[in-house]
Parts: sequence; C-alpha cells; structure tokens
Amino acid sequence: MTKDKHKHTNALIHESSPYLLQHAHNPVNWVNWSESAFEKAKEENKLVLISVGYSSCHWCHVMEKESFEDEEVAAYMNMHFICIKVDREERPDVDQVYMNAVQLMTQRGGWPLNCFALPDGRPIYGGTYFPQEQWLHVLRSLVHTYTTDPQRVEEYARTLKEGIEQSELIEVKTTVSQFEEERLHELVTRWKHQFDDDEGGANRAPKFPLPNNYRFLLRYAMKYEDPRVKRHALLTLTKMAQGGIYDQIGGGFARYSVDTLWKVPHFEKMLYDNAQLLSLYADGYKLTQDPEYLQVIRQTVTWLKREMLDPSGSFYSALDADSEGEEGKYYVWSEQELKELLRDDYTWFADLFEVENEGIWEEDKSILLRKQSLAQFAQKSDQTIEAMTENVNRAFDILLQARTKRIPPGLDDKSLTSWNAMLISGLCDAYSVTGDPEYVQLAMNCAEWIKNSQTKEEGTLWHTWKNGRSSIDGFLEDYAFVISAWISLYTVTFDEQWLLAAKALTETTIEQFEDEKSGMFFFTDKDSELIVRKMEINDNVIPSTNSQMANNLFLLGKYFSQDEWTDKAKQMLANVYDGMEDYGSGYSNWAWLLMNFSTPFYETVIGGKDWKSSLSEWNLYYIPESIVCGGNQQGELEITVGKLETDKNKWYVCENKSCQAPVSSFDEAFRSIKTPQ
Repeated sequence: MTKDKHKHTNALIHESSPYLLQHAHNPVNWVNWSESAFEKAKEENKLVLISVGYSSCHWCHVMEKESFEDEEVAAYMNMHFICIKVDREERPDVDQVYMNAVQLMTQRGGWPLNCFALPDGRPIYGGTYFPQEQWLHVLRSLVHTYTTDPQRVEEYARTLKEGIEQSELIEVKTTVSQFEEERLHELVTRWKHQFDDDEGGANRAPKFPLPNNYRFLLRYAMKYEDPRVKRHALLTLTKMAQGGIYDQIGGGFARYSVDTLWKVPHFEKMLYDNAQLLSLYADGYKLTQDPEYLQVIRQTVTWLKREMLDPSGSFYSALDADSEGEEGKYYVWSEQELKELLRDDYTWFADLFEVENEGIWEEDKSILLRKQSLAQFAQKSDQTIEAMTENVNRAFDILLQARTKRIPPGLDDKSLTSWNAMLISGLCDAYSVTGDPEYVQLAMNCAEWIKNSQTKEEGTLWHTWKNGRSSIDGFLEDYAFVISAWISLYTVTFDEQWLLAAKALTETTIEQFEDEKSGMFFFTDKDSELIVRKMEINDNVIPSTNSQMANNLFLLGKYFSQDEWTDKAKQMLANVYDGMEDYGSGYSNWAWLLMNFSTPFYETVIGGKDWKSSLSEWNLYYIPESIVCGGNQQGELEITVGKLETDKNKWYVCENKSCQAPVSSFDEAFRSIKTPQ
C-alpha cells in the first residue's frame, strides 16, 4: 500500500519488522530504538515512551486501535514524549531491561509493555495494557510530575536503576560442591503439587506448552521409575495433541490455552514453540511408540513447510491469532460449514472431533478437538485403524482446501537466528524417529542460511533477517541455540564440521558474553549500549540462555575431552544450585544438567563401515544420558582415536574417558548404559 493512501505515515515505514510496520501509519510519531531517539529527547527535554510488543500480540492490537490510532491521544503523545516502538522479538535485550523495570514497579508484566523513561533511558513508570482513558491520565500525570517535580523523578529513576542492577546479582559459589541426586528428588516432589493429573499440564489456567519442562520430567520418570511423573508427562503430551491448542487439521500448536482443558487456544502460532515441541514429541515417541505422537511430528513439519518456510531455507517467526479482526476466525467451524463440506462424512467426523459437544465455543462455532485416540475411535466404530486414518485424511484434505480460501492470519515474516536454530534441533529430533531424509535436508538448508546470511566474517552472528537483509547484532540466545543446533546436526550426520563450528562459536560466545566474575553469560555482548547488561537465569517457555550455554559447555566438554568447559558448566550450575528445588518449572533445563552431573553419563562411540545404520538404530531409542559420536574416518575427536577404522561395526561405551571393551551390537551397548555394573 503506498504512502498517499494513508492519512499518516511515520518513521517506522522504513523498518522491516512486521510489528513496527503495523504501526507505520499511526498518527503517533513512532521511531525505532536508536541512540538518535534519546539524543532528541535530551535536546527537547522530553520523557521517552518505550512501547514493546510483537506482531501476533492480541492486546497490542487492541491498544493500538484504542489509543495509538486516536488523533487526540496521538497529538498529546507527540507533543510531550519521544515515542519509541520496539519489536520484542527483534530487540529482546530492550524488552528484558524494561520488563524488569515494570515488574519491579508493578509486580506484573506482559505485552504490550509500555515503559516511560528519562532522556538517558532510565525507567520511571510503566505497565502493560492501558484502556484509553487510563492511558491519557497516565500521560498527563507523568508530564505534570516531570515538569513540576523533576528532582523527585530523578531520585526515583536512580533507585529503580539500582533495583534493576541488584536483580542481576548472582551469588558466585567459590567452592563447587558435589551435586546430589536428592536435590532432583526434592525439586520434583515439590513440583508435583502443581500437576494437573486429570488434564495434564499445570493445575491452573492459562496453560502453556513448556517443552523443556516435560522433556526433563520424562527423563526423570524413566531414570527413577516414577510412575506418577511418567503418567503426568505423557498425559500432558496426549491432551495437548488432542486439544484445541493443536491445529487438528493443519498441524502446529498455538501459543497457549486460555483454559485448563487445552480447549480454547490463544490462536497465534510461534516458531519457537513448535520447534521445541518437535523434540518433545520425538522423546515421547521413543518412549511409547505412540503413533499419535508421530502424527503430531509429521503434521507439524508439513505445516512448517506449507506456511512458514522462506525460499532462503529459513523459517518465519509467527502467525497471528487474528484474521479479519477476529481472534481464531481462520481455525473454527460452524456445523453448517462442516456439513456442506463433508457431506456423508460429517456424522463420524463431528463425533470424533467433538463438533457438537466439547468443541462448541462461541457464536455457533466449534474448535476441533478430540477426547479419544484414533485407534479408540476406530474400534468403537468397528473399523480398522487403516480405514479410519484414510477417512480422516480425506476429511482433512477437504477442510484444508476450504480453509485456504479464507483470509489467513497475519504472518510475521522475519526470520530470527535463535528460533531457526531451535527448529534445526527439532527437525533433527524429528528425523531421528521418522527416518525421513527430508527433515535433515530442511535442517541443513536452514543451517546453511545461518552460516551464509547470519554469520559475519569475524564469526559473530546477526539476530534477524528479512528480505535478504540481516540486521541487529546477535544476542546470547542466538549463540546458545545455534551451538545446540550444530551439535544436533552432528548427532544425525556424524559430520564433524558441525561440532567444530559449535566449538568455534562457543569460543566466540565466551569472549563476547561471559561474566568472568560469576562464570555466567550476559544476554548482550560486551559492546551493549543499554543501561544495564542482564542475565537470563530462569527457564520459561524457552530455556534460559544461561542454562542452554551450560548444557552446551557440558556436551562439548565431553566431545572434545575439554575439562575446562565441563568445569565452566559445573560452576554455572553451582551458582543456581541452592534453591532451584523451590521452582522446578523455572529450572528444568538446569535440572537436566544436574542429572548429567549427579548420575552416570556416558560417551558412546560407533565405528565401522556400516555406521550409518548403527546411528539410525541409536537415534530411535531414548538415551539422554550419553553423547554419541563416530563414523569410519578419524577426525579431531580424541575419544574416537583407534575406534573408527574397522570393517565390522563396533560400539564403545565410555565413562569419564574410560571405555569398556567394544561390543558388536546396539543391544549390548544399550544394556551397558541402561543397566550399568
């Protein structure tokens, strides 16, 4: 749409972020985050509004419509404030600092995030969504206070900045003690009080898919033979896959469910959720051989290829919850629509997908969901599972075709390095259980995009990409998840270039991000221009960048026999060890690392001419307590010396660089890991 078709056009028209472009025709004089914006605030002695959101944020859209598109509100904002609009996915560093400030002020946070700051960037007031009348009151009150009592504002800014800095302090453990399994048991025992053992997930709403939580719980359940934890974790996987949070006909998970039943999703689909859920369902399939988990994996990858894949090989960031201004409109169905489309197939389809029962939502629309597996329904219908599957696929094809004629949700078509790296790992895990070579090829194509487009000559990373243009220096999340992605690619290819790339990027990360005092890592590099450098500690929907780096260091320390990196991982874990049992869901990726340190961990080497088939067999099984390496040609891994160049396949199971006698079959190697002497 050209400029002359709009009454207003501001500086955001020159940006590439879909979220910023959504605001390019607001009457507010928005500018992007930059040093020049703060320089202008200083010159004009104005407060700064830092307004943070993302393209698929529903309440961001609501506040835009109510306030930022209103001429009167915009005029007041333009007169008294320098207004900065931030895409939190492009600038998570900015979001972290000002979200921390708002949480300190209000004990709550979320998006849209609206934080007011002095011209030097120090925050003084903030909140999330404000209705228009309240927003105008806030604006006027701040202008009045800043004008009449600037000393009070200055003092508050100083105190709040100190609070933000204090929140980043890490208690450094000078003596790294022995980690104990009992800490794991205490963490899980307390966590169990939050289990919903009827519907899976946490015993409250909203419910978020938290892949790193359930990956840890599955590992814990299998290691310690805990039937309740195993049942809870697998129940969660099943309920999510059958619920409205999962797009039953198109594949892919929504960001969260607003209720405790996984029924009504907040319909936006995020790349980072689905990337990690591929790995979670791969774990679930390895443990259960449940065909429904395999269906989730295949259907989700199909959706990613169909709706999220850029010609560059990268994947887009998100799909909006809204279409035609209405949340979920693209995904829900009326009985009449389904009857007209499915005809003779309507009756059984409506029964299976709860169209006239649990699926009923609002305005005579239903969300497709299931209360039973396809196998259970086939048996009840006196059909074979093969025939039932064929019927379901036929119905899905009809509905998908009809859905393509609707106006689709908005697409956030920027590609983020970190989220694409997560997807590379997810695709590798999907390949491990399906054996579908296309999945590895998708992962390879995406990896080449990162190497060619997102990696600078000096080896540092870019964070975001759109329309052939890379921008914004990479954050710790980019480095941590790319390192993990390179390790994942090695585990399905035994191509040592990926491990060497992971090692090189880790060295760069240590140089650019490490806090030498604590051994932890800052989220921003050493050249950050923000008022503070923050650290991510707690795991959330995405594992924290520090827990991911600690896990990376542990694995690479094993691969390269580099004790210094293993010791770094140990120091990082020691820094969070005391108290992690109080908040299991916020330390699940740390708890994964704790299992590595507190229980036997192995290095398995596969050698021989037929190593590919041996590796494929290995990858079908659930073996989180061992790295795997090998091939038939010696490279740079010390652990493989003398073990690869052999005609017959050999398996070596090692612990702390000491190897057992080689065995000739996977079963023998598997037994020595799962039933150690």
